[in-house]
Amino acid sequence: MEEDDIYESDELYIDEESSSYAEDSKEGEQDLTVGTITNFVQERFSKAEKARYSDEQRWIKGYQNYRGIYGPDVQFTSTEKSKIFVKVTKTKVLAAYGQIVDVLFGSHKFPISINPTSLPDGVAESVHFETNPQIKEATGGEPELTPEDTKLRPGETVIDLRERLGGMKSKLAPVMDDLKDGPGTTPSQVTFHPALVASKKMEKKIHDQLEESNAKKQLRTAAFECALFGTGVMKGPFALDKEYPNWDDDGTYNPVFKTIPQTSSVSIWNFYPDPDANNMDEAEYVIERHKMSRSQMRALKRRPFFRSNSIDTAIDMGESYTKEWWEQVMEDADQETKSERFNVLEFWGYVDIDILEDHDIEIPKELKDQEQLAVNIWICNGEVLRLVMNPFTPAILPYYAVPFEVNPYSLFGIGIAENMDDTQTLMNGFMRMSVDNAALSGNLIIEVDETNLVPGQDMSIYPGKVFRRQGGAPGQSIFGTKFPNVSNENMQMFDKARVLADESTGFPSFAHGQTGVSGVGRTASGISMLMSAANGSIRTVVKNIDDYLLSPLGKSFFSFNMQFDFDPEIKGDLEVKAEGTQSLMANEVRSQRLMQFLGVVQNPALAPFAKMDYIIREIASSMDLDPDKVANSMTDAAIQAEILKKFQAENPPPPAPPQAGPQGGPQGAPAGVQVQDTQGSGGGQMGTGTAPTPGEPGFSANTGQGQAQ
Repeated sequence: MEEDDIYESDELYIDEESSSYAEDSKEGEQDLTVGTITNFVQERFSKAEKARYSDEQRWIKGYQNYRGIYGPDVQFTSTEKSKIFVKVTKTKVLAAYGQIVDVLFGSHKFPISINPTSLPDGVAESVHFETNPQIKEATGGEPELTPEDTKLRPGETVIDLRERLGGMKSKLAPVMDDLKDGPGTTPSQVTFHPALVASKKMEKKIHDQLEESNAKKQLRTAAFECALFGTGVMKGPFALDKEYPNWDDDGTYNPVFKTIPQTSSVSIWNFYPDPDANNMDEAEYVIERHKMSRSQMRALKRRPFFRSNSIDTAIDMGESYTKEWWEQVMEDADQETKSERFNVLEFWGYVDIDILEDHDIEIPKELKDQEQLAVNIWICNGEVLRLVMNPFTPAILPYYAVPFEVNPYSLFGIGIAENMDDTQTLMNGFMRMSVDNAALSGNLIIEVDETNLVPGQDMSIYPGKVFRRQGGAPGQSIFGTKFPNVSNENMQMFDKARVLADESTGFPSFAHGQTGVSGVGRTASGISMLMSAANGSIRTVVKNIDDYLLSPLGKSFFSFNMQFDFDPEIKGDLEVKAEGTQSLMANEVRSQRLMQFLGVVQNPALAPFAKMDYIIREIASSMDLDPDKVANSMTDAAIQAEILKKFQAENPPPPAPPQAGPQGGPQGAPAGVQVQDTQGSGGGQMGTGTAPTPGEPGFSANTGQGQAQ
């Protein structure tokens, strides 16, 4: 099924021609539906915009601390000369961001996996059939297929097996009807794993879709805003036309456009959720604000169910993007310039069915008994660019907001910049005081007694300055006073504020390369203890990313493929697992523990209970190796085992060394002769021997200048 066909289902979308949004409406006639829908979206946008004003102020403060910019609320006195800004916030944010990225992409793949459930429903976990008797009977005594012929190769399914057997397909058909649940119990019973095969095919498909949408980059962007502002947002899957380069035989560039499921990061500044919701599960709607150019507006025509005539009308009305107050604060330019962009609002949420029915919008029969319908609406310049029913079943809002630190009373979380706002202010203040004091104490304060000087002289001070005194005037005319230096005290307070920053953020300075660590940090065990404490903070953040972003995003892609992809080989009772926290444990520690466990299961009594293929793959992953390239599948492992067995049979090991005799030496050795341990295995014996006499050649104290006389 083509992707375009997915989005042309009459059951999912409001048909443009059957709605009251007719593009050929009479000129001058008011379209009440358009007005109602646009007002509906604008009202909710205004509500969400007002509700998050306090959050915007927090974000602006965090942004200024990250950039090292003093806000307009900071006023300097005339005596404050230094305006230095210590960018510790930037250091902390980048350290947290770097650790998050290292954890998420430690396995070099997007941290989402698909696994069969413990008790799969709809697709068997494993099936088998008795090969030899059944095939022999079905083929009328013809040469039977060997078990090796009917084994699934890596990545194969039962359907692939039939394709590979080719002319034997008819012979194998009777056997396929006799498949039984469960693994085989005899060597002749070939075991298939449909649930495992389906999960791996689904996982590969989702990873391919994420790779096409550059999801790793999008996740990194969301992780950065999560660390800085406290909330990271991603969106998907949504339909998008991707351009694939293509040149004709004559060299003409003729690109191919394909509609595929995409994901993207959404800046927190353009994210306007339901203000009454404390998390995305409670949100009734989400509005995303787009800043589009003319070319981007025209590109919308290629996307499914966008209205070309409405887009052209909106473009003809002219640019409409108005900068928000926070945009003007964040701009580095001194003067405001007019934005040549269009303000486009994308609405995902629920609309009362009465609004749609009152304006003769056709509603599918199966949805007419509902009070609300989930829709997706795009508006610009009072025009409805797109109005479709939410394509997902069940309906979801395709936005995922992950908090850095959970705020139970708000959808928006708390980030690094907010947690260390006060300590950043303290560090800036003490550093400015220290710099100003150093400059003041390094120069003399001059006092001048003008009564002893000739009137009218210039009182400025510079090297070689000459002052004229009045004749006979007593006393000193010019005095120099040195201001005390208290920079050390100020820097001590700065260091204390920096320690408070470490405690308030949970990311100590030594974790991002600061030297001069004292106390327990001077020992290896102390460093290990401090690193374990630091990992506790990042563990919570990554767990939030797993729960609030990766898991729902993976489930959305899974549901998308289950709903719109008709490949039966990827479907089954499967589960989505976010794997961000798997890399929290250092690879060295994971590898060590896996090797210890491998040693335990070498016991023949425990070996049958161990999943050796999983253990081997995990060991490879802990060593930053690709398991698919270095580890064999169970089928290939069985083949390699047979080859190794045959090789060992043809090349027996060398004979064992001769056994020891009654005196401890090899048989045939003279009695009393001790065998030297030439291999360094520790099996030899050491005799008492005789100490050399001083002056003899064996004496170790000889100088080498000749023997003693």
